[in-house]
Amino acid sequence: MIVEIGHYALILALSVSLLQSVLPMIGARSRDARLMDTGVVMATGGFLLIALAFSALVTAYVTSDFSVLNVFQNSNSQQPLLYKFTSTWGNHEGSMLLWVLILSFFGALVALFGRDLPASLKANVLSVQAWISTAFLLFILMTSDPFARLNPAPMEGQDLNPILQDIGLAVHPPMLYLGYVGFSIAFSFAVAALIDGRIDAAWARWVRPWTLIAWIFLTCGIAMGSYWAYYELGWGGWWFWDPVENASFMPWLSGTALLHSALVMEKRSALKIWTILLAILTFSLSLLGTFLVRSGVLTSVHAFATDPTRGVFILVILCLFIGGSLTLFAIRASSLEGGGLFAPISREGALVFNNLFLTTACATVLVGTLYPLLLEVLTGEKISVGAPFFNMTFGPLMIPLLIAVPFGPLLGWKRGDLYAAAQRLYVAVGVVLVTVVIGLAVTRGTHILASLGFGLALWLLVGSLTDLFHRAGFQRVGLRTGLKRLAGLPRSAFGTMIAHFGLGITVLGIVAASSFGTETITNMKPGETVAAGGYQIRFEGMQPRAGPNYEEQYGTFALLDEGRTAGTIESAKRLYPARQMPTTEAGIRTDWFSQLYISLGDPSDDGGIVVRIWFKPLVTLIWLGALCMAFGGLVSLADRRLRVGAPERRRREALVAAE
Repeated sequence: MIVEIGHYALILALSVSLLQSVLPMIGARSRDARLMDTGVVMATGGFLLIALAFSALVTAYVTSDFSVLNVFQNSNSQQPLLYKFTSTWGNHEGSMLLWVLILSFFGALVALFGRDLPASLKANVLSVQAWISTAFLLFILMTSDPFARLNPAPMEGQDLNPILQDIGLAVHPPMLYLGYVGFSIAFSFAVAALIDGRIDAAWARWVRPWTLIAWIFLTCGIAMGSYWAYYELGWGGWWFWDPVENASFMPWLSGTALLHSALVMEKRSALKIWTILLAILTFSLSLLGTFLVRSGVLTSVHAFATDPTRGVFILVILCLFIGGSLTLFAIRASSLEGGGLFAPISREGALVFNNLFLTTACATVLVGTLYPLLLEVLTGEKISVGAPFFNMTFGPLMIPLLIAVPFGPLLGWKRGDLYAAAQRLYVAVGVVLVTVVIGLAVTRGTHILASLGFGLALWLLVGSLTDLFHRAGFQRVGLRTGLKRLAGLPRSAFGTMIAHFGLGITVLGIVAASSFGTETITNMKPGETVAAGGYQIRFEGMQPRAGPNYEEQYGTFALLDEGRTAGTIESAKRLYPARQMPTTEAGIRTDWFSQLYISLGDPSDDGGIVVRIWFKPLVTLIWLGALCMAFGGLVSLADRRLRVGAPERRRREALVAAE
């Protein structure tokens, strides 16, 4: 009965979404306040209905209701409760329901917390958001019904994909979807503004918090996905340039450009047309990522769907929303004002420079991702575009961007002084020179690029602190007064610093792990030792062990430091009987920010086993830096100036006080 309630709630949600896609927009055109207000009720009601449907599916999974086809195909009664719960979105149908749930959640947030938005803009935003919801609810109900029944009901399920039976599934997809789908709000604001024909600095102030929220979640989602693949797949790498990884990375690059562009638009009423285009393109890239994962055109651990009908349906959605929004943009762009003027050397110019390289890098990743697919469609020839292409194209584009990052906050609006900004960065320059010289001396000139990379990381770290140091005026007013002035700076300034500092941390981790990591592949028998990561690693042997829904053989490795045991690492190979699918569970030891990583291979004929050992210096900084960037976004979001309608509330409070 619960399953039928969930299915019925989805149908009702579709009906509500259809009404929401029309009535508020009609109200905005006719200036009918009552019709515009229906958007708030329907957006909230639609979210509650979809939440009810999602709860029904979760209940079916937790109770192991194998009469539901989706539950039978992706769960098992022996699974731990956590994995029964996460199995809800560990499949195509359930993950699409989660996608729509988050989409409706953001729409409800706009309805409830967008009280200070102009009524017509808010009505149009909710209608555009409902267009997207309607399309994907139709997709779910027509091609991906999560509530389809089996009769008779099987006694046992087929189990969840073993690779997905990990805590990462509880964090990575929801985070990623909150980022992916969160950009739909920026898209809806852009389309609504194009429909109204009015775009100004206030629009940028309204859209920036929503964009920042989506960017924070997408940053965390990508970082979690990278770490999950790193420890779960047993391959020792942190980024593979997998097409589906790229599909999440492209909206992040475009969304980062959108954040900076919206800042220029808010402060200087400039880059209006470009900001609107970025808002459209960022969510379009999110839709493209959805298509790549759900259409079956890719074979990946991330890809769920293989039914071509689903791919065609999503392709139609893709064409309608991307094509329709770009057509509307082309019609309206000529009538929009370009915005204020500024000198090339200015903070606006620095942010344009940032946008230029971010969007070019995004285009490079897009070409490398789609070219093999297009070539196969046109010629039938299959090729693979891998890490060498992306490293040779993406990397060089990032270097000038990273060099420019510390300059931006130090330049003035409208017209800046590049020489004065460079003078303020003299400490960062000195740190970079010392770092490069020490790096070359220690490595005896054998790691020139690594030394330069460390210098670049320190340039970002020290450079990010320079702006706050000079804004507080420590060099003029002394430590005590400087600290007071520092405490009075807006939170957005601290958020910018923290995000840029996190970028430097990530670069430091990438350079260290890529340049000085070691890999050892050897055949080991019990009692044999091998040197890696500053330890002597002794293989103690293999032992069997049974889990709740798997069997495993795990190997124990003793870490010896000058003959003394400094710890042990366990690495295992598992077999999940329900699917007859093996997995590798890597053993990882973390020492400060570095990791020793051991993965088991195949057994050898002489009684040994192939062992892969990686030492990854400072590798955890890659993900800690990403979390630092996300925290910087969170601090910026706490700035009152980034809250929707804060200036309007201040004006109202002033009027009340005057009365």
